[in-house]
Amino acid sequence: MANEIVFDNPVAEREKLITTLYKTAFPVAAKYVAKMGGSFDDAKDVFHDALVIYYEKLVNGELTVQANEKAYLLGITKHLWLKKFREDSNNQPLDESGFDITDEADEQLSGSKLMHYLETAGKKCMELLSAFYYHKTPMKELAGLFGYTSERSATVQKYKCIEKVRETVKQQSLTYADFIE
Repeated sequence: MANEIVFDNPVAEREKLITTLYKTAFPVAAKYVAKMGGSFDDAKDVFHDALVIYYEKLVNGELTVQANEKAYLLGITKHLWLKKFREDSNNQPLDESGFDITDEADEQLSGSKLMHYLETAGKKCMELLSAFYYHKTPMKELAGLFGYTSERSATVQKYKCIEKVRETVKQQSLTYADFIE
């Protein structure tokens, strides 16, 4: 187990461990940080901090790895990124946030515009989406109501319906502002 590692040649073993963890875990961590809106430099900073935390716990005998070292390190990285993201979000001044609070109260979604794009998916899709989102019908019940062989089939069809609407919105290059009255 990782917390029982004894370093015979501390420098060489430490280098080997860190290099291995860096090669296997950093690409995954960088993808995660990028997906969450961070830059490559953000990913490096957070990952290096995670490596330091991991190594300190390992040396101090405080490390209890449940799955594997890579997963543990990625967990630390995700935790640190979310913490950094929250702190950065909380410190952003309102005048630099990219939206005007006074206009926000006046905006209302146009139900007719929204319905128009939802209808492009077809009648059966509209009924399925309405039953699931509006009437809160469970998937198992939806499968029976709409003649699907299983709950999974109903879930897949619901996903396809949503994708039809997304594709229409994407093709027409619509934005949030297009749905405001």
